[in-house]
Amino acid sequence: MRNILILAMFAASLADAAWNDYEEVRELALDAGGVAALHIEAGAGSLEITGVPRTDRIRVTALIRLPGADADKAKALLDDHMGLSLLRKGDEAELKSYFDGGDRMFGDSPSIGLEVQLPEGMSLNVDDSSGSISVIDAGGDVSIIDGSGSVTVRGVRGSVTIDDGSGGFDVADVDGDVLILEAGSGSVKIREVKGKVDYDE
Repeated sequence: MRNILILAMFAASLADAAWNDYEEVRELALDAGGVAALHIEAGAGSLEITGVPRTDRIRVTALIRLPGADADKAKALLDDHMGLSLLRKGDEAELKSYFDGGDRMFGDSPSIGLEVQLPEGMSLNVDDSSGSISVIDAGGDVSIIDGSGSVTVRGVRGSVTIDDGSGGFDVADVDGDVLILEAGSGSVKIREVKGKVDYDE
């Protein structure tokens, strides 16, 4: 009976912790007329980027997650310590997402998951600290600096450059060249590349 009671208390504790996780969705959009490239600086969280035909806007859906935080605490922390912006700078656009306090401020593993839609022919530069990255159907050149997490690239009409800290990557269906500046731990798959492949192991 005592073991059953302990298990029940443990399950209730886990349920309460999950219940207290805070999640919020925010959406950003920017007129992309005349914009040639999108620069992304992202902190912890997944990043999914898709090229969309016949659109003149960049659209971003951000899933913000703070484990173990109630709504009041989360809103105060986000107002003071989260950065999330999509701005135009001349003929380029810049998307930033980050927490400036890290785990000290937010507790265990805060994250911002980003889903990005951009015009099909736009070039892309990504600097990502952690989390998986997916780039699908990008029409311009793609450059990725990745701290950790898997990288998947599909259907790029330009060239691809990857500097990978840790985590495997899978690159396929690229019309231009593929340049791997550094490959960290994890599996490596490169195939269906029409240009040349330069892989520095």
